[in-house]
Amino acid sequence: MPETVTREDAGGVATITMLRAGLTHESRRELLDAVREVGADGSVRAVVLTGTGRAFCVGQDLGQHVEKLRSDAATSLSVVEEEYNPLVLALAALRVPVVVAVNGACAGAGLGIALAGDLRVAAAGAKFTTAFAGIGLSSDSALASRLVHCVGGSRAAELLLVPEPFLAETAAGWGLVHRVVAPEQVLSEAQALAARLAAGPTAAYRAIKTVLATAATDALEDTLALEARLQTDLGRTADHREAVEAFLEKRAPQFTGH
Repeated sequence: MPETVTREDAGGVATITMLRAGLTHESRRELLDAVREVGADGSVRAVVLTGTGRAFCVGQDLGQHVEKLRSDAATSLSVVEEEYNPLVLALAALRVPVVVAVNGACAGAGLGIALAGDLRVAAAGAKFTTAFAGIGLSSDSALASRLVHCVGGSRAAELLLVPEPFLAETAAGWGLVHRVVAPEQVLSEAQALAARLAAGPTAAYRAIKTVLATAATDALEDTLALEARLQTDLGRTADHREAVEAFLEKRAPQFTGH
């Protein structure tokens, strides 16, 4: 069976590429394996996640889904708990920066996966949509949670209840996308950003991701306590000492991630 996901490494950056626009059982399994592998690889200091062709990811492959729906409707959506949830949790568990290169159409679970990254670079004119209500479903892949955190409850309700397509330029205005570039520049721009992060203080990035994961829901006292603990830990790192010395010496710091 042809592979559905590839991984290429260069300079501490692992680039994971989805080769199919629609998510199948096979591609979800391969994507989960790839995400878990980069998470366990100490040489990986940043990740790029992208698609191919005219689409980043359009969510569930409906051709495969309808076969299951016709044969066993009662269990046709067990795939959410069994395959989508572990994938989203694996992406959330990555402690290195994740840059998503949205090369084209991004819909449904594909949008949930894109929002699971830390930073997003999108192709000019790329179309986004939540899609779920259009096929009689509610959201999966933590899309509701991500949208509420990114754009607020009011706009999240509109995007989910009225799943009209919107362009990358609009997504950027809402804060869903961080950079919009020409389609042919999406991957190179995302990899350049990931390379910059890979050369940075990865221990600090790991701490930043830890705080951000719960900052929207933690009590102020809990956030302050977490920040204090992480800051204390980072104060002991070689990267912190190097950055302070470099600042005083008016030179660029050389980070090692330790």
